[in-house]
Amino acid sequence: MSHDCSATLTQDLRYPFDARCVAKRFRHAAIFGALDALNPGETMSFVNDHDPLPLLAQLQQRYGDGIAINYVAREPGNIAIDFMRK
Repeated sequence: MSHDCSATLTQDLRYPFDARCVAKRFRHAAIFGALDALNPGETMSFVNDHDPLPLLAQLQQRYGDGIAINYVAREPGNIAIDFMRK
């Protein structure tokens, strides 16, 4: 039986990423790796317990206009952001 990784893609081209489950020292590297793996039009649905403002600045430097950043939730302890590759 063969494995088809494309079967994990959701209908709306979204992939979940819960940063709360990643050790702090690996978070930014894991996020960059996940974003680098996205194809144009795909979205990473990011969840965190704090507003990642330094990360957003790094993403702007690294990707410029190649990524869209859209807050879905911005409450203390509940941050959800959609990152879409353009």
